[in-house]
Amino acid sequence: MKPVRVVEGTAVPLGRSDVDTDQIIPSDWLKRVERTGFGKGLFSEWRDDRNFVLNNPDYQGAKILIAGPNFGTGSSREHAVWALVDYGFEAIVSPKFGDIFKTNCTKVGLLPVEIDQELSGQLQEAVTKDPTLHVTIDVANSSIEAPAIGFSARFSLDDFTRHRLLEGLDDIGLTERFLDKIVSFEATRPAWMPSSS
Repeated sequence: MKPVRVVEGTAVPLGRSDVDTDQIIPSDWLKRVERTGFGKGLFSEWRDDRNFVLNNPDYQGAKILIAGPNFGTGSSREHAVWALVDYGFEAIVSPKFGDIFKTNCTKVGLLPVEIDQELSGQLQEAVTKDPTLHVTIDVANSSIEAPAIGFSARFSLDDFTRHRLLEGLDDIGLTERFLDKIVSFEATRPAWMPSSS
């Protein structure tokens, strides 16, 4: 995955709480075997409503989703994260995330930003009033800002997750850090044991 150091751009206000992974990507979309193409299915049941926020051209191209509390609850499907990334989101802001969803985000480079509900509400309201509002999220400093309205907040990431994001290390990347040791070990395995070749 690509390193995630700073995410900046406009945002989409999703004024809904308790959004589960079935709502993020309905089960009809789970038949696909690759990680691409899920963006078309993102919130697909809600997108039939022409007033749904993603149908508003003012929010096209936004990189940040400002969600309500308890975003990403429900089943553990990775497809929900893939759909958000495929659509173009690089960060999700919420007062609280589903635990498995949050972990899945960090494994593919989608930045989960958890901030206080009051602050999240302020940001959501500001983005609703001004779709052009520029938001900057700095991973190294654990900060989210919208200077035009004087908004500034901090969020927490554990050191390991921050390191993974800053260095662009997914699970494969973490394993590849030990590639020399793995190759050395494989070279000494008895011939009768299974091998990767």
